[in-house]
Amino acid sequence: MDPTRLRADCAHCFALCCVAPAFAASADFAIDKPAGRPCPNLGADFRCGIHDRLRPAGFPGCAVFDCFGAGQRVAQLTFAGRDWRSHPELAESMFSVFAIMRSLHELLWYLTEALRLPVGGVAAELRAVLAETERLAGLGPDELAVLDVPGHRAAVNAVLQRASEAARAGVRRPEVELRGADLVGADLHNADLAGANLRGARLVGANLRGARLRLADLTGADCRAADLHGADLRTALFLTQAQLDAATGDHTTLLPADRRSPGHWSSRP
Repeated sequence: MDPTRLRADCAHCFALCCVAPAFAASADFAIDKPAGRPCPNLGADFRCGIHDRLRPAGFPGCAVFDCFGAGQRVAQLTFAGRDWRSHPELAESMFSVFAIMRSLHELLWYLTEALRLPVGGVAAELRAVLAETERLAGLGPDELAVLDVPGHRAAVNAVLQRASEAARAGVRRPEVELRGADLVGADLHNADLAGANLRGARLVGANLRGARLRLADLTGADCRAADLHGADLRTALFLTQAQLDAATGDHTTLLPADRRSPGHWSSRP
């Protein structure tokens, strides 16, 4: 699969992420917005009026959102280029399908990442569930609407977990088995987290300065405001750009070659 298909292309979407989801006034969003209602910052051209200043305007949640390419797929393929403004009769279905497609595209991203790892015999399983997930993503709106997304996600996650275990086989240690751990505000500076299982861990505001995360599994870890200054994430597993965008860091943070330092990180040496 072409990995660029799993990157958001807002120019070919109809601002689905600005309309379909609900959000509540919080540290992530400056206002309340019900599901299905356009954000007041959305223009008639489907562009965000404050895109270049989302964080100072109180919308960091928007700055870190990633649809994994689901938006343009729904807009251009599933609904064949018809938008919710010109075709209001499609709006409810389109918004519902967008949430489903995002889940499928997120799984496609993780599966694609997993196939780049040394996972041995698990590779065949990964290719099989990748093909099935791609087939499901190609269904029409009515079929997608009744899809058992939680059931499919559970099946895919089981394979992804086996892939993670295979990739971390040489460095896994019981003391860093931290799946789902509550590490909010934890002091982990300079910690050796090589091979750690941090799937679903809550790392909000955690101090990870100088931490070494070689082959650490970060699937679904909540990294909001985590301090990554000087952390080594070069070979971290399943590290998304959204996780980096939600964290803080600078030029000393070591990243995988295909991830970028967020614009709000300091680039000064």
